[in-house]
This record gives sequence, structure tokens and C-alpha cells, in this order.
Amino acid sequence: MELRQLQYTLQIAEERNFSRAAEKLHIAQPSLSQQLSKLEQELGVKLFHRNTSSVELTHAGASFITHARKIMDAVEQLRQEMDDISQLRAGRVIIGSMPITGSHLLPYVLPAFKEAYPEISVTLLEDTSLNLEKLTAGGGTDLSLLSLPLQEPTLTYETICEEKIDLAVPPNHPLAKLKSKPGGVSLEQLKDEPFIVLKKGQGFRKIALDLCRDAGFEPNIVFESNNIETVQSLVAAGMGITLVPRFIARAERSELIPVYVPLSSPVPSRTLVIAYRKGRYLSKAAEAFIETFKLTMKEHLQDENETQG
Repeated sequence: MELRQLQYTLQIAEERNFSRAAEKLHIAQPSLSQQLSKLEQELGVKLFHRNTSSVELTHAGASFITHARKIMDAVEQLRQEMDDISQLRAGRVIIGSMPITGSHLLPYVLPAFKEAYPEISVTLLEDTSLNLEKLTAGGGTDLSLLSLPLQEPTLTYETICEEKIDLAVPPNHPLAKLKSKPGGVSLEQLKDEPFIVLKKGQGFRKIALDLCRDAGFEPNIVFESNNIETVQSLVAAGMGITLVPRFIARAERSELIPVYVPLSSPVPSRTLVIAYRKGRYLSKAAEAFIETFKLTMKEHLQDENETQG
């Protein structure tokens, strides 16, 4: 059994198609089929059901893929560790990020990282919180920007910062006049309000619903969206209210701006973290990215507090 055969099999499983897999691997399709047949003969089992329209994993194939992913990830970690020791070539780090949160924070972090470590290349993968956790657990990313709580038990994390949560209401909502008043709005006051929330699979949805439930009520959800920007537009249009992480609040130059009202003490917040798989070797590039992220966010929060002050 050769490593390239594991790589070939993983690509076939991902594409569910020999032609696309061969194209991605930059080899001829007959060569790919030949290598798979050779591997199946060595193992004594069929890894795929083949027909004219699709390629599906057999029971043995599904088990093989699970172990093959672990092996290829271990090989990649070994390469990274040896690269760090030898320092023979530039580093590389694959970062997973929640799309909207990343769009507000990474423009601060990535330029600072590039300036400090110009030799390290960064690949960015954006997905929902749930999918990012699965990717990170499977070695699909080195690190991922997520918020607590994490659902995947194989992940560990380093805290980046605490982000306060605000209430967003339509401009003509009675609570909008409390924007600048001290004290804020208690969550209990929102029990009869129509809520607009993110759909399942988005980490902040659970945070928002748990805050409402901790305040003693089940939110009346009137709309759901995959995108927090859409949620904020619907709020600004008068369709309901929502809870919004402060970093994601819209700039005043944007169209359809809700009014952001602070919540009363203790002000709820979410914890942003950089997560990675427990026991995974962190390359020097990954460690450098974590430290840059922490430092950049510390400076960003200081600037924000000085501006508000």
C-alpha cells in the first residue's frame, strides 16, 4: 500500500467521479483506475460501487476512508514538523473562518500577519460553525476561528477575545430611543418581541436562543436566515429584532441600518477562539498566526474602547 494510493482513494471518495478525481490529481483516468484496482486486489475488498452514473463507497470503503484521512493528516503533520526543524522552506497555514465574523476581523489580522511573516502562505476556508468544527477535527484546517461552546469533543482552543452582544431593533421601535441611555435593555423585556435569527448550523444561533431561554422565555421566531447581514437588513426594515455580536454591527454608512441598543448588566457576550484538534502538532506558522491574532485583537479592542471613550 502506497501513500499515493491513499491520496487517490480519498480524491475519488470526495469527487464521487473518476474523471473529476483524475483531473484534480493531474493524472490520466486509466492510471487512476489501475491504481485503485491494484489497491483493492491487495486488500481483498471492493472500496467503491461503480456504475455509469456514479461512484459510491462500499462498507469497507467507508472504513478505509476514515483511516486513510487519519494517515494522510499524520503524514502532513510530520512534514510540517520536519519543515519547522529543518527550516528549508516557507511555512503554510490553513485557516477556517465563519464568513461574516471573519470579514470583520481578518482584514485587521491578515495584513499584520503578512507583514510579520511574509514567507508564510495562508489559505482561507469559510463555512458554517458546524462544518468548520468537522473540518478542523478531520485535519481539513490547521486552525479555525469559532465561538464557544464547541460541539466537537476532539477540539481544543485558545481564547482570542470576549465580544459583547447588542440588541438590534428597527429605527422606529420604542426601544431605539434607549440607544444612548445608561443601563441598557434587559433580555426579559424582549419576551413578546418577534425575533429574526440565524438558521441551524450557525454557532451564534445557539448563543442567541440560549440567552433568551436563560432569561425565561422562548423567542418568537418570525424569520430565519443563513446570513447575519440579511438578518440585520430585515430588522432595519421593521420585520423584527435580533441579537448581534458587536464586531458585526453595521457601519453607519451602510444601507438599512438597525439601531443598536446595549443590553443591561451583566452584558452578554460570546467568546471567540482559535480552535484546533487535540493532540495535533501545531506548526510554527500556526503558532505565529495565533499569537498575531491575539495581539491584533488586543490592539483593535483598545482602539475601539478609546474611540467610545
